[in-house]
Amino acid sequence: MKHVAPLPPDGPPPGAPLLVVCALGPEVWALRGGDWSGTPAVLVRTGMGRVRARRAVGGLLTRPGYGALAVAGFGAALGPGVQPGDVIVADSVRSADGDEWSLDSAAALAAGLRARGLTVHIGPHHTADHVVRGAERRALHATGARAVDMEAAAVLAARAEAGTGLPAAVLRVVVDTPSRELLRPGTLPAGLRAWQALRATVPALAAWRRSVTQDELKNHAPQSSTLPQEAS
Repeated sequence: MKHVAPLPPDGPPPGAPLLVVCALGPEVWALRGGDWSGTPAVLVRTGMGRVRARRAVGGLLTRPGYGALAVAGFGAALGPGVQPGDVIVADSVRSADGDEWSLDSAAALAAGLRARGLTVHIGPHHTADHVVRGAERRALHATGARAVDMEAAAVLAARAEAGTGLPAAVLRVVVDTPSRELLRPGTLPAGLRAWQALRATVPALAAWRRSVTQDELKNHAPQSSTLPQEAS
């Protein structure tokens, strides 16, 4: 089933922070140290897997006040032509249960990332409930998916359940590829490249957050927010 979440009639609250969802502590660490250029952001570590991600984000979205939602972190490439440190931006996210969420953020976010010197690919992401390797990875690539993770679909499902209609973006920095799977020689250098690339995505995420409410900022007075600046 395909889902397209509309924006609320009045758009997201002007000046409200970007909620950035990561599975792992090192992902939060990389993003925390990036150049947010004054763009407010709340960084959240959910833990690995669909259950943790859905529970954590569902709880956060019971409190209004976020202006946009981004899932960012490490992931695996499913096909050839992608190197560790490349960024794959989702134009849709599929779940193992057959649900699919369309994301219209892909082109603008990818352009911002490329402008900052990153190598970017756009395509569908698949959320699995386990680490995908070998033949299963090839089978997912045959469906058109470009990247696989274990959280993004659950985060978007929580957004749908909350009924917020928040603008959403999903990006994964590649840490392993079909020819360089995790736990093989070269994983450590690949991980370092991916960590550096993830930090380098921050200015593009900040610019995307500003762009999705540009019209609202012109038409609304600033609103204060009592949301925490970081959660885990």
